[in-house]
Amino acid sequence: MFKKIIGIAVLVVLGVFLVINIIETNKKEEASGPNMVDVTGDTSVEGVQIVSPGSVGIQEGDQAPDFELPLLDGEMVKLSELSGQKVLINFWASWCGPCKKEMPELEQLYAEHGDEIKIIAINATDSERNEQVVREYIDENGYTFPVALDADMSVTDQMYRVVSIPTSYFIDTEGKIQTRYVGPMTYEFMINTINSLN
Repeated sequence: MFKKIIGIAVLVVLGVFLVINIIETNKKEEASGPNMVDVTGDTSVEGVQIVSPGSVGIQEGDQAPDFELPLLDGEMVKLSELSGQKVLINFWASWCGPCKKEMPELEQLYAEHGDEIKIIAINATDSERNEQVVREYIDENGYTFPVALDADMSVTDQMYRVVSIPTSYFIDTEGKIQTRYVGPMTYEFMINTINSLN
């Protein structure tokens, strides 16, 4: 009888520890807020992680790696052919909430300042269900800025080593990355950044 009481007491204590552990885990998850995965070291940044958190992408001051990708309209875009111009490269996906948040701002920038800066919105196409989803998303929302398809993610993953999306690179007239921004941009931020580009 005594062994049964000890056995029950041990089970009760283990059960209490399990419940406490579950409660503490839930509290930590709730306290983490909207940025559940810290992808930048800055918990205020909104973004969706697409590679391991230890990765480091291309940084400010680096020469922007050249690439050539197909656009949705069938044309090809090559970064080196935009030499001498200000360029905004924006990495995004149609399933990414923070990307959707900034898309109207990007469209406004393109409509009002497309002659001052070349915009290339590079879709992380391999992360999408298929290419048609990208086309439908752009068409349904009436976006007119150039959208490039990175079907094998070679530009997103290997060249620019993008850690989370959206990530944007503002490239100056010498082809150097002057500003790197992780998270959804506002129209005001984009305008201010363009004005600061060389």
